[in-house]
Amino acid sequence: MAQQQTDQQVENDGFVVDTEDCEARELAYRERGTARPVTVVGNPVLHKECKDVTAFDGELARLIDDMFASQKAAEGVGLAANQIGVDLKVFVYDCPDDDGVRHVGVVCNPVLEELPAEQRVLDESNEGCLSVPTAYAELARPDYAVVSGQDAKGNPIKVRGTGYFARCLQHETDHLYGYLYIDRLSKRDRKDALKQMAEGTPRYETVPNN
Repeated sequence: MAQQQTDQQVENDGFVVDTEDCEARELAYRERGTARPVTVVGNPVLHKECKDVTAFDGELARLIDDMFASQKAAEGVGLAANQIGVDLKVFVYDCPDDDGVRHVGVVCNPVLEELPAEQRVLDESNEGCLSVPTAYAELARPDYAVVSGQDAKGNPIKVRGTGYFARCLQHETDHLYGYLYIDRLSKRDRKDALKQMAEGTPRYETVPNN
């Protein structure tokens, strides 16, 4: 059986090549899309596991285009579908790693792989979220991550990242299972993050929680 053509080139070991033609690929998505407002903490769609993507069709492609446009408008490095109010397991990213290498791609139905203990080196950098605008807090996460899932055509892919990009992969996968980064903080740090958000003014359009 012939292998289906994918939107992204895949290496022999199954990992997607997401570092080539980044500017052109991101621009193509974004020019087709329309930016949507971002949902914020408290919106029910952010606090439950999203539905699996089962239809890899034109509607999904249009959603992905809108997600790239929304991500750019909000100056983000990653965006999950529920952050623009859509209950589906898909995220997009345009994120550098700690070496400054740019990664651009899409993952549907992501699953974060469990790392062996010897590979778990924690990075305690600051983390923020478009759905918790203007707030930041230190959060320990492994500095290496592998996410398996599907591309926009339904083909199996794996994405790996180090440093800041690893944090992005973990953060966006969390979103699709109903977790915000502040859910992983202590009660005190979560309270402080929410206070930062209350006192700040988002630089992009958000959906009010009525």
